Amino acid sequence: MSTLSLSQRQVLQPAKLSLPQLITPLAAGFLAVMTVGFMPLKQVHNARHNSRHTFAFPSH
Repeated sequence: MSTLSLSQRQVLQPAKLSLPQLITPLAAGFLAVMTVGFMPLKQVHNARHNSRHTFAFPSH
């Protein structure tokens, strides 16, 4: 077992995200909630509806 001093350890830095990297997952999630949630296909609607409730997202 090796012992490392504090100066020898790697310190993780938070990732620096660009604006597109922040917007893309938010837009994809918004589209999934809004479009699939209002689809007339009963099975697709119910699957998305249940997943929203799984994450405690109010749907009605």
